[in-house]
Amino acid sequence: MPFPHREPLPSPPAYGASTLAEVMTSAAAALGVDGFTNALALPSSKRIAIVMVDGLGMALLRKYAAHAPFLRESLDSARVLSSAFPSTTAASLASLGTGLPPGQHGLVGYDVLDPAQGRVVNMLGGWDDGVDPRAWQPHATVFERVSAHLPVVTVSQPRFGDSPMTRAALRGGTFVGADTIHARIDAAAEHLAKAPSTLMYFYLNDLDKAGHRHGVDSREWLRTLEDLDAALKLLARRVPPDTLLLLTADHGMVDVPPSQRIDYSEHPELVEGVAHTGGEARMLHLYLDPALTSSERDALALRWHEAFGSRAWVLTRDEAITGGYFGAVADSVVPRIGDLLVLAREGIALMDGRRVQPAAFEMVGQHGSLTRAEREIPLLTLKKPTGGGSRRGSGKGAGRG
Repeated sequence: MPFPHREPLPSPPAYGASTLAEVMTSAAAALGVDGFTNALALPSSKRIAIVMVDGLGMALLRKYAAHAPFLRESLDSARVLSSAFPSTTAASLASLGTGLPPGQHGLVGYDVLDPAQGRVVNMLGGWDDGVDPRAWQPHATVFERVSAHLPVVTVSQPRFGDSPMTRAALRGGTFVGADTIHARIDAAAEHLAKAPSTLMYFYLNDLDKAGHRHGVDSREWLRTLEDLDAALKLLARRVPPDTLLLLTADHGMVDVPPSQRIDYSEHPELVEGVAHTGGEARMLHLYLDPALTSSERDALALRWHEAFGSRAWVLTRDEAITGGYFGAVADSVVPRIGDLLVLAREGIALMDGRRVQPAAFEMVGQHGSLTRAEREIPLLTLKKPTGGGSRRGSGKGAGRG
């Protein structure tokens, strides 16, 4: 149904051209692996290491560049990409790992309805025992495809080695776990030096944790950014000279004050007829009771629009799919998307107090929606390859990953 006076929706991510989904596939093409397209025109290289900094949106990097002098050196030449939609870790990392939009890989949010079980499951750290990650996301990952041709290494915290998220979207190659960032830098330098050609994924999540807990305008977040900057400068010194070292992120973040962290379950008119709630605080999936009539669904959508229409976008599943926000959507993925989606515009967070833990209301930094602060992410070149041979990296072959 059309909503009166709705603010225009931002454009969907440009899947296939300038999103996080093109980073790993472009790297594979730049390494000379057939079957991938170098959509981001990365330079041909023998070794490529991609550093994923969870939560480092482009707006934050620009605002606080003085606290990151090493990263600031690359800022003028940085490329602005879009996260996946929603702008959340599960959706974005799955797009990075598969080269596919969420409508294909199926990780369409933080909490998502599993239609087979009729219950909401967490796509990041709390997968349901009844969900097989490989069945949920059956497509071959970029790591799996590239590892048939050259070494692929993931460097991360040990607890992520066999996590359901890894098995779903980041499987393939060799996993190297290390607890501290300096131990991870040592491991990265060692493994990059082992083989004449390598693709590496290096994951860092300290900044995201600081943002959620303290906010992105906090001293704690800035100290974490300063520590990160120093560590990445060390990493750039330690990698072999013929390495292309890139940095990107999965989403940005905005601070939400306590007064704007809203428990919408306290408003019966907003949850009447809602069978399940999912998503996250700035991008809700609302799964409606199948028994609702068309007019009842329209009335519920209108109530959400009347409650939050000046501070959020309310759209139907069909609008989101037709608008291309999830990219091309597979039939199996359609019912994982909410019948109604509520996307925060202003500084609000919307939570179902019946379902989420009380700690969720203490989170300062939030993300998930379509605002520029949440969706725009950087692609920085921290080190260009020097010396040695190069690979063809033409990107010709069977198409994008």
